[in-house]
Amino acid sequence: DLSRRAIIYTAQGLSFREYLHMFHGIEFSTYSLEEILEHKIDKEIVRHPLPYFKDYLKRGYYPFGIENEIEIRLNQIVLQTLELDIPQFAKLSIGTSRKLKHLMNIIAESVPFKPNFTKISEIMGVSRNVVDDYFVYMEKAGLISQLRKNTNGLRGLGKIDKVYLDNTNLVYGLVGELANIGNIRETFFFNQMRVNFDVMSSEKSDFLIEKYTFELGGKNKKQSQIDQIQHSYIVKDNIEYGYLNVVPLWVFGLTY
Repeated sequence: DLSRRAIIYTAQGLSFREYLHMFHGIEFSTYSLEEILEHKIDKEIVRHPLPYFKDYLKRGYYPFGIENEIEIRLNQIVLQTLELDIPQFAKLSIGTSRKLKHLMNIIAESVPFKPNFTKISEIMGVSRNVVDDYFVYMEKAGLISQLRKNTNGLRGLGKIDKVYLDNTNLVYGLVGELANIGNIRETFFFNQMRVNFDVMSSEKSDFLIEKYTFELGGKNKKQSQIDQIQHSYIVKDNIEYGYLNVVPLWVFGLTY
């Protein structure tokens, strides 16, 4: 038992900024959320960031992505975690761990995944409370992330609204091009922003961070959903630079 003799650190994967430095030798400073929303990003560092960003989404979150065969290694890690680590810790059967793998595939293909824990418990043949425990184990193992509703701004106390895979590399590793693009966008945003902020779901948009409301979409995303909300922003994929309250998705990977 090392609990009294070892300090445990939880290491987040690479941000998009760290990926640019480690994989391509491109150095950005970190930016605050306010600087990002005010479009204060140095545009001279990378004139065309989108090709790098698309590569990051597929292989840039884990440092070993710089090597070949990332899909093989990533799938080995997922199987090891689901079939050995979690079952040994939680005393689960191999059959249950395979059901968790299937559940991860469903999450990866969803738009995004809104859990019905009662229905999941029926499918898996376990109690509702046990399903809650499974999701906690998977979250602690770095396989999924759970987005909660705003409950007085306190992380971890709100009801689960959506469930994502932990990062976009996992999504592509499990389902490849079957990955839902909306899910990819939200997974990236949630993954990068949760490091420094309490990220909550919003009844009127995708995410709520402090006083700021964010609605994500492609380059043709319209303003109508948030036009009556103060401090609201459209986060667009497939654009290089922002304007007014429109912010490119990739810049949210520069916060750490």
